[in-house]
Parts: sequence; structure tokens; C-alpha cells
Amino acid sequence: MAQVKLLGFWYSPFTHRVEWALKIKGVKYEYIEEDRDNKSSLLLQSNPVHKKTPVLIHNGKPIAESMIIVEYIDETFEGPSILPKDPYDRALARFWVKFLDDQVAAMVNAFLRKGEEQEKGKEEVCEMLKVIDNELKDKKFFVGDKFGFADMAANFVGLWLGIFEESSGVVLVTSEKFPNFCAWRDEYINCSQVKEYLPPRDEVLAFFQARAQAAGSASAKK
Repeated sequence: MAQVKLLGFWYSPFTHRVEWALKIKGVKYEYIEEDRDNKSSLLLQSNPVHKKTPVLIHNGKPIAESMIIVEYIDETFEGPSILPKDPYDRALARFWVKFLDDQVAAMVNAFLRKGEEQEKGKEEVCEMLKVIDNELKDKKFFVGDKFGFADMAANFVGLWLGIFEESSGVVLVTSEKFPNFCAWRDEYINCSQVKEYLPPRDEVLAFFQARAQAAGSASAKK
């Protein structure tokens, strides 16, 4: 029997992408929660290059980076297909995954940084939202007519973007500016194919609010 372990952070959208894929495929796995301030030797050995989660360990072999792991799960285990079957649709899905993941640094800057770095991050996030808003006009999913690979990667903007806004007090998304994105996000969060795989919003929000308060207290003492 295959041995599958997942190293992750419970509040991480990237960890949840992998859990999502494992659950879709019906794979039994052991989840190991990591401490971001005291990473385990198993994590450091399994991902010596980036030293970060998530990491999937399958039969003793580690795989890193969330969407690479999702592809591996899709190709390795039986069950519903995550990536589109059509080669063109697969390429489109991979394009949108890369586009979304390329925006992570901008989102971190926009919500967790201050000064010029934050202002630049805000501009970049708004540009990203313009692109997504245009792409999602009259569309329920990023690629094709059913939920798939790119939509899984979009959990970062589907749920966590709103949590970052609320916990930081920085609001970038309004229905006036980005109507298509907002309509998609509402549908995404409440879609039965998505809802069961997302963590409780109130718990994730409370976690990031506590982090924001702690960071604010630390800055005030300097």
C-alpha cells in the first residue's frame, strides 16, 4: 500500500490545493502540520532548496511546489481527472496557474508590507485583477466548462485575497471596479465543488488578524 504524507500549514492556500487534489482522487494520506518558526528536520530534508511547505512524500520520495504536486497526484492516482484532457485546454490551464502564482509576491507586498513596497504591490494586484476580471467575463471557470486545475490554483484569489483585505484593512476589490471577478468569487466560494475543500473562513481570518496585530505591536515597540 502506498504511503502518502503531506507536510503543510493549515492556513496556507498552497497546502489546501494539495489536500484538495488528494481528496478528489480519494487518496488516504497522513497530514503533518509544520511550525513556520521551527521547521522540522523532515521538511528541511524533503525540500532543502526552498525549505517550505507543502511537500508531498509518496513512498519516501518528496515532491515540492503545490501545483507540481497536484499534477503528480493527477498522473499517479486513479480517480476524477484534474487537468483537462485536451492538450490545448491543458496548456491554457497551466498558463493561468503560472499567471496566478506569479502574483503571490505582489499580494504579500500589498497586504503585509508598508511604504513604497506596499504601494507598488497594490498597483500590481490591481493590474492582476483587471486581467482576471476581463478573462472571467461570462465565464464560470477559467478553462472549459467544468472545474479544474486552474480553478484549484485560484483558491488564493478566491478565498485568501478577501481574508488578506479584511485582516490588513487594505481594500482593493470592489464590485464597481471588478464586477466579473466579484461575481466569479461569489460563485466560487459557494460552489459545491469548491466549498467542501476550503477551510473555515472565520478560522483563517482570525489567524491572519492575530498575525497582523502581533506585527503591529512589534512595530510600535521599535
